[in-house]
Amino acid sequence: MIVEFEGEVFRWAARLDSDWYFVALPLDLSEAVRETQTYRRGFGGVRVEATIGSSTWRTSVFPQSDGAYVLPLKRAVRDREGIEPDGIVLVHLSVVDA
Repeated sequence: MIVEFEGEVFRWAARLDSDWYFVALPLDLSEAVRETQTYRRGFGGVRVEATIGSSTWRTSVFPQSDGAYVLPLKRAVRDREGIEPDGIVLVHLSVVDA
């Protein structure tokens, strides 16, 4: 499964003393990801390969209470791509485990 979407970068509100930033998948794409999975990792994570700009990396997306999955944005990627909090990013995402 391969998807592309735009999303707003946000800081994880549960830990304001740390720099955890995410972008949420739209609900319809989150549901599509959920439906493809027969196996989920810890915390319900789904392994993916993400690309923003010229940066590609492997990570997991994690489900939230509202049903959306969120993609963590590594500091190295944020720095390399000039991603700012509250910015909008275009994400190309491939599900690795289906």
